[in-house]
Amino acid sequence: MLGDKLGFEKRIARTGLVADDVLALLDCEKYFALRGQRLPPDTGSSLQRLVEENLVDKGNNVTNMGALLLAKDLRKFDRLGRKTVRIVLYSGKSRLKTLRELEAYRGYASGFEDLIERIGSQLPAKEEIGGDGFRNSINTYPAVAIREIVANLLIHQDFSISGAGPMIEIFDDRVEFTNPGESLVDKMRVVDSAPLSRNEMLARFMRIVRLCEERGSGIDKVIHAVEQAQLPPPKFIAEKNYFRVVLSAPKKFKEMSREERIEACYQHCCLKYVSGDVMTNGSLRQRFGIAKKNYPMAHRIITDTIEMKLVKRDPAVGESKRNMGYIPVWV
Repeated sequence: MLGDKLGFEKRIARTGLVADDVLALLDCEKYFALRGQRLPPDTGSSLQRLVEENLVDKGNNVTNMGALLLAKDLRKFDRLGRKTVRIVLYSGKSRLKTLRELEAYRGYASGFEDLIERIGSQLPAKEEIGGDGFRNSINTYPAVAIREIVANLLIHQDFSISGAGPMIEIFDDRVEFTNPGESLVDKMRVVDSAPLSRNEMLARFMRIVRLCEERGSGIDKVIHAVEQAQLPPPKFIAEKNYFRVVLSAPKKFKEMSREERIEACYQHCCLKYVSGDVMTNGSLRQRFGIAKKNYPMAHRIITDTIEMKLVKRDPAVGESKRNMGYIPVWV
């Protein structure tokens, strides 16, 4: 339980196994592929590597970490069966009509690429005819944003909450990514805060095999990708028992609400700051796709964001409205 000296990741998910049982339950071939190594010719050598990674113990018992990362089917591990990833596709903008529900039951590492592909196959896309005359499919949501959010969804969940697992819900106008557990980081500081994780061993493995970014850079990539696509800002919703990230479908600038413009301005300012830069009227215009001649529109957004006590003027940069620099209010 929570008070156990043995951390969740090292606790046993399935016991009473022999070597062949372990190999039948875990995708060892995928493990070595992720490590960039060849599968050893003998069972003993394969198991020894899994023991060294804390995926299996010396008694051939599969740990929670081993099951979560490499299970061929998480449903074969009773206490982890509800930690499979659910993908729910709805008709419209509400949860009233479900079109389909999918379950990704492979381990988070061994099944990650397949999971991303399955999510992508359910997301809307538009077709454009390129200069070569061929039709090209354009993703509605940046692939890098989807990938980074899903990786964070998997590794930062609170496994002490039973009966709930990661969920991706796809609506006509947005995608919601929800994981069980209260966020360990203030939702207003997701860009700059030192990353915290309940499941550091799990996170470390996912970083080593390059399925997620190094500490703290994943959310930066999400916001950057959203800005490049000029989408509304991602929403971060922190509640007592869950944390949710919402990606909104494309909107024209004039269709964005005042709140969305302010949030986008704040996130842009934070991203600039952690990159060693400052937000300016020009950089915010670029983020929204506002023409240079319409710089007063960007200034209005900055003023609104200052009034909300989210950003402030950087006294070290510029004096004119066009060249003035801005930094997050918490600096």
